[in-house]
Amino acid sequence: MSTHAKRERLLLADLLEASGPDAPTLCEGWTARDLAAHVVVRERRTDAAAGIVVGALRGRLERIQSEFAAKPFEELIQLIRTGPPRLSPYALKQVDEAANTVEFFVHAEDVRRAQPDWTARPLDRVFEDALWARLEKGARLLGRKSPVGLVLRRPDGQTAVARKGTPVVTVTGEPSELTLFAFGRQGAAQVDLSGDKEAVERVRTARLGIAL
Repeated sequence: MSTHAKRERLLLADLLEASGPDAPTLCEGWTARDLAAHVVVRERRTDAAAGIVVGALRGRLERIQSEFAAKPFEELIQLIRTGPPRLSPYALKQVDEAANTVEFFVHAEDVRRAQPDWTARPLDRVFEDALWARLEKGARLLGRKSPVGLVLRRPDGQTAVARKGTPVVTVTGEPSELTLFAFGRQGAAQVDLSGDKEAVERVRTARLGIAL
């Protein structure tokens, strides 16, 4: 049975291939080629990938990522499709599902929603629930940079507090859209925001989320 991560991996590869290496993405300053190189390095060069979260190692990460970006785009796409090498921790199904479900979903939407004619794709309830479970667990981490109190709310009323404080802004939407919002893609997420007008604007422009 295909996992969520595997499905999103293949979709991401297809979207990158269809868009071409120079297509824009929602990742500021990154083309599709840059995004593809990032995904490959994260999985295949764990020695460099630490630079995603450790500032002191960022220079090395950027250098290695540039080296991968210089490879033929078709090669990068194939490396994404085939997945990590056998000895990589990401090769374990459980690790892949835990670490890559959100990663690949968000990056697939980074490619899709950078296009002017994009439309939201329908997602099944099982996948939405899986995204919500991850969002609930990581809400406080994702919302720690919010300038005001922040609550994420599903249409059915389930909520997750991303940051305590006042005033409070409540963001309502499907888990997939809330995930994009919480990972800093506020401008592309189809959500409703309620609360003090000034606080809402501050949340819209805040640098939310963590590095993927």
